Amino acid sequence: MEKTEDKVKDALGHIRAAAQDLHGAISDATAKRGGAVKADFETVSQKAEAVAESIKGCAGVQDEAAKKRLAEAVTHLEATQKDAAEALKSSGQAFQNAVRQTLADARASVQKVSEAVAAVRSAEFTQPHK
Repeated sequence: MEKTEDKVKDALGHIRAAAQDLHGAISDATAKRGGAVKADFETVSQKAEAVAESIKGCAGVQDEAAKKRLAEAVTHLEATQKDAAEALKSSGQAFQNAVRQTLADARASVQKVSEAVAAVRSAEFTQPHK
């Protein structure tokens, strides 16, 4: 039977991969022009929400530093959703600014999830093995 810590590490690994995929999708969309960007951004908000919900559902995290980083990641993902919605309503320079902010928030969420993974690994390493 798998230990809870292993399940948490696996869940965090999947969450990190999903956050990285979200960031990649936004990066790819920003390389496109005009309507193609807007079409891709229609799914960004949904993907950000799905990653945020996955984080919220990862209740097995015991390490306080990891919990803090995950909460910060959720905050960035919520901002990503807001920014993506704003991009869809905007045009011109306002659109470009919203796209850049969406990308920055997605990048920050990936960073926070990676920091949470590192905190869990660090806590595991410093705990005496049973």
